[in-house]
Amino acid sequence: MAGSPRRASGRRLQLPMLCLLLQGATAILFAVFVRYDDETDAALWHGGNHSKADNEFYFRYPSFQDVHTMVFVGFGFLMAFLQRYSFSSVGFTFLLAAFALQWSTLVQGFLHCLHGSHIRVGVKSMINADFCAGAVLISLGAVLGKTGPAQLLLMALLEVTLFGINEFVLLYYLGVKDAGGSMTIHTFGAYFGLVLSRVLYRPRLEKSKHRQGSIYHSDLFAMIGTIFLWIFWPSFNSAPTALGDGQHRTVLNTYYSLTASTLSTFALSSLVGDNGRLDMVHVQNAALAGGVVVGTSSEMMLTPFGALAAGFLAGTVSTLGFKFFTPILESKFKVQDTCGIHNLHGMPGVLGALLGALVAWLATHDVYGDGLHSVFPLIAEGQRSATSQAVYQLFGLFVTLTFASVGGACGGLLLKLPFLDAPPDSQCYDDQVYWEVPGEHEDEAQGPLRQEEPDTQA
Repeated sequence: MAGSPRRASGRRLQLPMLCLLLQGATAILFAVFVRYDDETDAALWHGGNHSKADNEFYFRYPSFQDVHTMVFVGFGFLMAFLQRYSFSSVGFTFLLAAFALQWSTLVQGFLHCLHGSHIRVGVKSMINADFCAGAVLISLGAVLGKTGPAQLLLMALLEVTLFGINEFVLLYYLGVKDAGGSMTIHTFGAYFGLVLSRVLYRPRLEKSKHRQGSIYHSDLFAMIGTIFLWIFWPSFNSAPTALGDGQHRTVLNTYYSLTASTLSTFALSSLVGDNGRLDMVHVQNAALAGGVVVGTSSEMMLTPFGALAAGFLAGTVSTLGFKFFTPILESKFKVQDTCGIHNLHGMPGVLGALLGALVAWLATHDVYGDGLHSVFPLIAEGQRSATSQAVYQLFGLFVTLTFASVGGACGGLLLKLPFLDAPPDSQCYDDQVYWEVPGEHEDEAQGPLRQEEPDTQA
């Protein structure tokens, strides 16, 4: 079932060689550049007058645990809805995230925290690396089932690099506020993946359409991913924010937004569904849109009502997107979005960026008091007005969409190189191409299920 002997021979060498090459290169770079930070290094920590309880690890690690769980369990199982692609959904998530954590530590380190000639790492760098891995996994959702693991590793190599540059430009050059990553994570990851999928468009993908759907137990596994993501999303948005009221406020805003997006999802799914029945695809995805839409504004004075309104709007837009816009995206724009990332991350991410600009425009000292300095330091110091901060927020969205679109196009051209092992049109969304699947040999003994066809990627 894995294809022709020539293809199987190439697969046997391609993935191991690429994994070893990437791991060897990152290991050498770690040996040369990466060192513990002041709160991790034994000599540096004990050289200061510190209490053990003062170490930032104890404040940040609970949030890191939650974000880490979201990346490896939440994203992995959310994409396990494909009836014959669960091994790949969870397994390739594991592979890409593990590589992205290492590579993003280096990329973000060179851009953000290069002290002298060394990159200093600690619990903050672990959280930031997880955020970058999340963006890569969002992009994976657009091309899931249509790409091989070697292609995906090269995608991650390029995307992590561009993610780091885009984040650096927004947060450090433009002074954009985006704690929960509506722009830097969700919008970037979504539109990078969508443009990538457009470049990799397969006109004959209908040969595998019968495997693109879900079955009862695969939807149940995907719902496990949804529940994990839903529970831990307040930690995702609040993990990088300032300790104290900012982190507390971020959790509350995300918490209420998620509840509202869940109710709007159930309402709209039943309203547009056949005979008023709910669609599990809507519930698995659109219920999470509330966490995406407040990513930028969650640390701001959004108010609990504002969080509810934003979440309800995001759930509505996401559900309608799955019902009406996804078919148009493929038929008119030739974008084959396997997991519907445009509806969960793309549109809610853009809405979140616009919401962040609006809330920034309304920021005043009367509303924030002395807390204005921790949320909008440039406004508090008089270097910017609230209006100019809002303009910078909007410009940050434009920059993100530009980086994502250009990067996705370049990534698509890279992944179309003929020597890379992409599954044929007739074998997409099938674990047997890349995995030892129980019962596979019994099926082969009864005769081939399909014939090997040449790859016809356009």
